[in-house]
Amino acid sequence: MDFNASDEDFSLVMEPLKSSEETLEGIQNLISKYKITCDNLLHEQEDLANTIKDSKKMTKDCKKRSMKLAKSVQEEKQSHQEQMDSELESLAMMGQEEFKLMKEIQDVQAALREEEASFEQLKQQTDVFSSVPEKNVVFKGKTSEASNLQMFDMTSRIVYPMVEGTALITFEEEEVAKRILSMKKHQVKLGEECRITVEAQPVQLILPKLVEIHSEVCPQRILISNLPEMDMETLLDRLQLHFFHSKHGGGDVEHCEFLPDSGTVVLTFLKDNIAKGLTEKEFHDVKFPKKMHTVRVTPFLNGNIVNLKNKMVACPRTVLLTGIPQVGNDNLPDHVEIHFQRSSNGGGELEAFLYSPPGQQTTALFESMPPKKEQQ
Repeated sequence: MDFNASDEDFSLVMEPLKSSEETLEGIQNLISKYKITCDNLLHEQEDLANTIKDSKKMTKDCKKRSMKLAKSVQEEKQSHQEQMDSELESLAMMGQEEFKLMKEIQDVQAALREEEASFEQLKQQTDVFSSVPEKNVVFKGKTSEASNLQMFDMTSRIVYPMVEGTALITFEEEEVAKRILSMKKHQVKLGEECRITVEAQPVQLILPKLVEIHSEVCPQRILISNLPEMDMETLLDRLQLHFFHSKHGGGDVEHCEFLPDSGTVVLTFLKDNIAKGLTEKEFHDVKFPKKMHTVRVTPFLNGNIVNLKNKMVACPRTVLLTGIPQVGNDNLPDHVEIHFQRSSNGGGELEAFLYSPPGQQTTALFESMPPKKEQQ
């Protein structure tokens, strides 16, 4: 068959079927086969879709679980951090508490050392007081209340500087001094037509009210008692010579002094390690010109005033006269003394009189007087 549709000619030639697939039945079988394959593919596609769906669901669940786990991990991390912070704070507090405890321990140890030092010092002083030089005492039969006993006593020696043109008068009776002070102004007759006016004032002295003394053993000095009666110069030479030798436990002597109030001798060494050994032995045999004599060596105490309180005290029997002019009369002190001896002038018996003339510096010495003995 020919067609004239274009300048080119073509022909349709049907080739004969070469196999059973090319037949209609074969095609139908092939179609059925493809259909089965398509169905299988559809099933597989459906299964794949389900799998994808399950995978998405699983992914979603995993994501939720991951988020929940992450949240749980974050919460646990935060809780762990809070716990760590709490532990660190507790550790810091424990460190502070430990520091406080260590400081308290150090304070207690320091206080304990002070107590031990104080105890050692008290023990040392007790040992000293138990080995002080012995003195023979006799009971005189006089007793007094315990509340009236004085724990500490000392003799007052006060140097009183006087102003020029003044005088000090000490009466035998306090009443006379009070009377002179109450009259205040006094006219003293120096001659028939010459008089001077003086003024009586109380004498105020500063006396100790409270004295606290801290005592400690001197490492260089010893106190020697139980001494023989002999010449003082020979006694000191023999003691100094004996305790100079190292075979007697002594050493280089710096000073040797006799204490008349206690009848003892104080020996001072140049080194600190000698006095203790001598006091521990206590009794020493010393060779004197006529015989051997046993002396007793005890520790020497140094005393330091740690607390001193003073008070102003008016002399009960002494009066200060002021305003005494400079006059050309050599008998001026005698006139003043005689004036205050006369009872007609309010005076009385004098115990002491001291005049400080103009142009001179005079000092008066006040000493405490022993109490008057009661009549038996």
